[in-house]
Amino acid sequence: MKVVVDAFGGDNAPLEVVEGAVQAIRGNKDLEIILTGDEKKIKEILKGRVERIEIVNASEVITNDDTPTMAIRQKKDSSLVRAFDLLKENEDVIGLVSAGSTGAILSGAIMKIGRIKGISRPALGPILPTKKGSDVIIIDSGANVDCKSINLLHFAIMGSCYYSIVEGVDKPRVALLNNGTEEHKGNELVKETYPLMKKLPINFVGNVEGKEVMSGNVDVIVTDGFAGNALLKGVEGTASAILSVLKSEIKSRPMSMIGALFMKKTFKSLKTKLDANKHGGAPFLGVKKLIVKNHGSCGRDNITASINQVVKLHENKLIEKIEKMMGDMNIEEN
Repeated sequence: MKVVVDAFGGDNAPLEVVEGAVQAIRGNKDLEIILTGDEKKIKEILKGRVERIEIVNASEVITNDDTPTMAIRQKKDSSLVRAFDLLKENEDVIGLVSAGSTGAILSGAIMKIGRIKGISRPALGPILPTKKGSDVIIIDSGANVDCKSINLLHFAIMGSCYYSIVEGVDKPRVALLNNGTEEHKGNELVKETYPLMKKLPINFVGNVEGKEVMSGNVDVIVTDGFAGNALLKGVEGTASAILSVLKSEIKSRPMSMIGALFMKKTFKSLKTKLDANKHGGAPFLGVKKLIVKNHGSCGRDNITASINQVVKLHENKLIEKIEKMMGDMNIEEN
């Protein structure tokens, strides 16, 4: 069982990526990892720690300044393209992890790996924590800016399958993101999708407003990539701002600092609960093999979590479950 990791994708590559891979190897005796990128630099970081780690040299790096599709076609010796080639050509390579360019990863996934039969468009499905201690998936969060109803139906199916595996919930509560909870509200896309969603063999619970995203009342939030990405960035920015203001306020008063000492465990627990990185990255659902996209600024722990995430989804047969559900349904492709 092998996972290929783009060692030069992300702001903290290659150090944090390589160290994350080493941590994953130490935690799973049945795992092998292939690191793609500058072999010399990777070996300098590994310092002889090569047990169950293979290095595939790549002389180029795809950056966020590159045009995604052109980069996949032209930078054939980049760490990301070499990773995709290994994923495509080797049956024992079960998945890919990268913190590189989102656009390039999405382009490579479609061009190199291809869609699951019946899926109109793949989608990103990151997980966020909720106030009840559970988690929620937002799908899509940026892969598809403009969508049709058929796309949202497929997102709902994939999101439900994914949530049931990572959270152990038989019938996840699936909702449509909207500007109101009433069935008649929303733009044309949402109003057209709502009645179709009710016919799916999933636990559809209706519309949900943005303010309820982290309420814990729903498990999967379905939306187009434009709204989903805006929602995700807004939630992340708000959480960061609140923690920053709280920290500044505590430091501004001596009594607050004394009180904070007594609440140290509480703050630590809060930080852990709000840590979206504990699950790893966002899976790119709907392609024929497992691909996980990490945040560009992620560290080694998030890389480790993403590698473990790939292993768990493989062992629980996510791809096969999506394929079966699509095969059992008669939803026409876009």
